[in-house]
Amino acid sequence: MSPGEGEHTLTAEPKGHHYDATSIQVLEGLEAVRKRPAMYIGDIGHRGLHHLVFEVVDNSVDEALAGHCTEIRVMIEADGTITVEDNGRGIPVDMHATMKKPALEVVMTTLHAGGKFDSESYKVSGGLHGVGVSVVNALSEWCEVEVLKSGKLYSQRYERGKPAGPMQTRDADPGRKGSGTRTRFKPDAMIFTDPTYHYDTLAGRMREMAFLNSGLSIELGDGRSGKTHTFLAKGGIVEFVKYLNQNKETLHSKPVYFARERDGNVSVEVALQYNDTYAESVYSFVNNINTIEGGTHLIGFRSALTRTLTNYAEREGMTRNSKASVAGEDVREGLTAVVSIRMQNPQFEGQTKTKLGNSEIKGVVESVVGEGLREYFEENPPVARKIIDKMLAAARAREAARKARELARRKTILDGGSLPGKLADCAYDEPELCEIYIVEGDSAGGTAKQGRDRRFQAILPIRGKILNVEKARLDKILANEEIRNIITALGAGVKEEFDLTKLRYHKIIVMTDADVDGSHIRTLLLTFLYRELKPLVDAGHVYIAQPPLFMVKAGKDEIYCFDDRERDEAMQRLGRKNLQVQRYKGLGEMNPEQLWKTTMNPETRTLLRVTSDDAVEADRIFTILMGEQVEPRRQFIEENALSVKNLDI
Repeated sequence: MSPGEGEHTLTAEPKGHHYDATSIQVLEGLEAVRKRPAMYIGDIGHRGLHHLVFEVVDNSVDEALAGHCTEIRVMIEADGTITVEDNGRGIPVDMHATMKKPALEVVMTTLHAGGKFDSESYKVSGGLHGVGVSVVNALSEWCEVEVLKSGKLYSQRYERGKPAGPMQTRDADPGRKGSGTRTRFKPDAMIFTDPTYHYDTLAGRMREMAFLNSGLSIELGDGRSGKTHTFLAKGGIVEFVKYLNQNKETLHSKPVYFARERDGNVSVEVALQYNDTYAESVYSFVNNINTIEGGTHLIGFRSALTRTLTNYAEREGMTRNSKASVAGEDVREGLTAVVSIRMQNPQFEGQTKTKLGNSEIKGVVESVVGEGLREYFEENPPVARKIIDKMLAAARAREAARKARELARRKTILDGGSLPGKLADCAYDEPELCEIYIVEGDSAGGTAKQGRDRRFQAILPIRGKILNVEKARLDKILANEEIRNIITALGAGVKEEFDLTKLRYHKIIVMTDADVDGSHIRTLLLTFLYRELKPLVDAGHVYIAQPPLFMVKAGKDEIYCFDDRERDEAMQRLGRKNLQVQRYKGLGEMNPEQLWKTTMNPETRTLLRVTSDDAVEADRIFTILMGEQVEPRRQFIEENALSVKNLDI
């Protein structure tokens, strides 16, 4: 009997193979980086590719933090290479006493080599491990560095991490004054799946850096399109918060701002402003690094915010008639905040630095935030009362949502014991093997149920347009039957009860018609998933199906086309005659076999994974498209009207 899928057999070791000292490999220099690049940059896809630029820019920003840099220029060249230039002190170029080679070569070719291991060269820094620019060098087909110092230009070229020759020295051109570093590199196509840089992804990070470093000018250009923008925020993180709230109705016109130093080596800077939405938008940073997974500084901020607001409300007698107790999430409803910490020796989880672990920082931030808020509330009682009124309204709504959940459980809606009646579940029970299609309408749902592979594909039809969660609190959201069905089918819960380990399907695929209504329903679903079940997006579990727009039929041949270009190419092949072109506006127009072959078969389908590389921009777009204000939406439509690819008229 031959082993089936998932079964394993043990075989004898091949004759002559020995596991001894000769089997142990020692990777020299930067070979380890090229062998296991994901260990250093997270992945070799879109995110890791752009991380290369961030590593080089971070070095320039560290120069700004140290007071030696005011301008940074980042350029996507016409040939797809990257140039980063600053007016900092320039990488040292003198001979390194231990390594017996120029310091520039040491920095570019040696892991854990840099000027950030003590507090002399850099008091605070985002790059702490000394691996950043050497990793960029290792993962580039070639890299060239120029350092300007005292009228001299020092340069060296590297190919896949290795020097192509010794460091060169010459007189700088008369027009080049001062000092600085220019780094140009080409990401290695042997490493990266698609070495194409995206302007918008880089713009998001450059915008962040400008907000976090008041007065630092960062110019971003794209030689392929001619697009360019200079990011400069003299107001720092106060401008950041205003930017985040620009399309929202705020409860108070000016953001709350305070900054404090503690123990001579930790500075805490906070800006916050409340708006009339129901979402929380808090961004935390340590030495300019976006700690997207939070950490001890964020815990301290939230704890102080909750305690200070509830204490103030009780002291002012605002909670006397409130029947609902206040929780942390009530305090943060409608909150937009930026928390920026600068400190020596931060302990991050991993080289990609997404979570702060220093335990002592929790108490420091708690103290600073509590002190800053108390002073502000004493001086601005009307603002404090507006914030607390919103907090108490959120607590009442949360209590109503809790009662709605309890009622739903009694009706076996949310407890997982009874799945929605319209769900056609799959046979497998291993979540990593299973996928669910959320399909628009019973007609398309019926076609999908017939065309699917019942072993691992589940189908959940939804009726009509679900609630726009951008304009609703959780109690109203849970009252929507279609949303309750989605939550129940996924099995992971919602809000404080959400548990990613209970997710029943590791692929959640939104499949809607290729018309205006289908696009609207898809947008409503994505808004719900991003706002209420964001960990699913962050973990890469959300996808969008790509059904064909056309079928070109020539005799017995059927060619499925996903855009106008493919349709035109199909119509022009081999001079075919008697062509028939069918435009699919609805999934129900395809029979089950066609839907399987084009959209649901893992071997032939195309899925778009939903990601959020720029949380600030994602929040802005959802607010514009789905929020209360009409004017920003009208302006967005006018600005992007000419970019529409598939117009349904």
